[in-house]
Amino acid sequence: MNLKKYLVRALHRLQKGPGYTYKELLVWYCDNTNTHGPKRIIKEGPKKKLIWFFLTLLFASLVFWQWGILINTYLSYNVTSSLSIGFKTMKFPAVTICNANPFKYSEVKHLLKELDRLIEAALERILQPGNSSENVSQPLNLELWNQIPLVLIDEHDKDNPVILDIFETNQTAVGNETAMGNETTNTTLEEKKYKLAVKLCSHQGSDNCTYRNFSSAAQAVTEWYILQSTSILSKVPLHERIRMGYQAEDMILACLYGAEPCNYKNFTQIYHPDHGNCYIFNWGMDEEALNSSNPGAEFGLKLILDISQQDYIPYLSSAAGARLMLHQQKSFPFLKDQGIYAMAGTETSIGVLVDELERMGYPYSDCTMNGSDVPVRNLYSQYNTSYSIQACLRSCFQNHMVEMCGCGHYMFPLPEGVTYCNNEDNPGWAYCYSSLRSSIKQRQICIDSCKETCNDTQYKMTISMADWPSEASEDWIFHILSYERDMSTNVTLDRNGIIKLNIYFQEYNYRTISESAATTIVWLLSSLGGQFGFWMGGSVLCLIEFGEIIIDSLWITVINVIGWCKGLKQRRARARYPDAPPTVSELVEAHTNLGFQHEASGAVPRPEALPPEPGTPPPNYDSLRVQPLDTLSPDSDTE
Repeated sequence: MNLKKYLVRALHRLQKGPGYTYKELLVWYCDNTNTHGPKRIIKEGPKKKLIWFFLTLLFASLVFWQWGILINTYLSYNVTSSLSIGFKTMKFPAVTICNANPFKYSEVKHLLKELDRLIEAALERILQPGNSSENVSQPLNLELWNQIPLVLIDEHDKDNPVILDIFETNQTAVGNETAMGNETTNTTLEEKKYKLAVKLCSHQGSDNCTYRNFSSAAQAVTEWYILQSTSILSKVPLHERIRMGYQAEDMILACLYGAEPCNYKNFTQIYHPDHGNCYIFNWGMDEEALNSSNPGAEFGLKLILDISQQDYIPYLSSAAGARLMLHQQKSFPFLKDQGIYAMAGTETSIGVLVDELERMGYPYSDCTMNGSDVPVRNLYSQYNTSYSIQACLRSCFQNHMVEMCGCGHYMFPLPEGVTYCNNEDNPGWAYCYSSLRSSIKQRQICIDSCKETCNDTQYKMTISMADWPSEASEDWIFHILSYERDMSTNVTLDRNGIIKLNIYFQEYNYRTISESAATTIVWLLSSLGGQFGFWMGGSVLCLIEFGEIIIDSLWITVINVIGWCKGLKQRRARARYPDAPPTVSELVEAHTNLGFQHEASGAVPRPEALPPEPGTPPPNYDSLRVQPLDTLSPDSDTE
């Protein structure tokens, strides 16, 4: 069967409509659709037909415009937050306690001896310029000083600030170098006010330097001392640093959880670069996390701590107290960001409220469940802790530090095969570290690479303090605590080193802040249908009808393409054979004329040109040849 006829018949069977032209199909659709506007276009008069045509076109445009807005809103994946309050038995949080001072000064004094002499001499020259440091009995180690020196900057002349190294007799005016004797320098120090700054160079003796200015000399001294001590302590093995820190049996004097006694053995020790030895209660690494049976101070954790303030490093730790933090089990404590201080000589009560955050994952938010999809290698995984954005940001910074500076910073874990930075092996590490820390681009890269956790628990704390012990009770309390720790009848503790902590759930109500999708597929379909029904009076069946006419239009297009191809083939054939093919009468006439021409010329026509006699077997064409009549003899046989 002809393909075009088959497609036409199939089209008629499918649509039950007239013809197979676009016009006929469109008229048939307008007459049979359930959408209101098209029917009026073909049934009304000329004027109303034009009005209804424009109204239908306008409202159809409004429908598509509204659909675009709705689909765009759905694809934006907005969320709504809901707050719910529940009541249940809750796990007691992990509690990390550290000393604000990382090491006992008596244990690290031999390492920091030269550093302390340098800073003491520098402060003497700054505060008492008439008494120069030449009177010191032993010479200073200026090689250590020159690696990261402190300088004074006179900015009275903004265009030509004067930079003076404290242990040099000459001063330099930037852009206009001048030299002054030590006597002039001392006079200038007395008469003018200078800003103290830390000088950082890419390598010793280089002109590629930067100056970190501070509004207070105290800040500059602390920053300088931290950089220098970091270089010194980074070369000390980890087990030695742990030994030089505060031990649990000396720091934790008493412990009580609910009605159950506890001691320092119930704490897990970790080494924290900022605070030295830290101790975690209820971390959940080796044992199940403890549950709190009831809210209130009587059912929480009670601790008495000794921070031994008299053994603090004078230039490293300017704050005295205990640093503590509440966090989830199996998570690393970032006390510098989320920790709080407990002051010596006080009883600090901390009431805890729990907030549970539940974020939706992709595509609604860019959060992660366990950090496996974060491109930054988590250096804190060596502690077997869970992922957190703080761990990711610090790991990212350390990776950049290793890449840019060739060594790792002492405050963060190290990748494999990398050593900590120090002044001897990496002379320009402080300059590189300072440049990297102040780089906005580096911070943005890390922020873009790291992700928040999808589920998180936050502990909101209500803190109150009171003096402890009171003057009336301090005598017997210090006697008992001194005897229990040191087995001595003499008082070895005082108010400057003792801290009491009470940590408890303020109430058992916990809040859950959860995210849910603001737009769902059900919302999208109902909104699309509502707009279509409001503007066009249509439904899903009308959309199916519209799809049907599109399919029929495609079918008609296929039929037209087939007809066009067939017509093109015929036109090419006519171009190759321009004359029309002969009719039967013309063929008979041509055959008769050919026979007469042969008789007139005296030639015998080829046998295959004459029709055979009835009953005659087919001739053997290979033995026949057309020969002249005069060459044939009467006796020759013809097959």
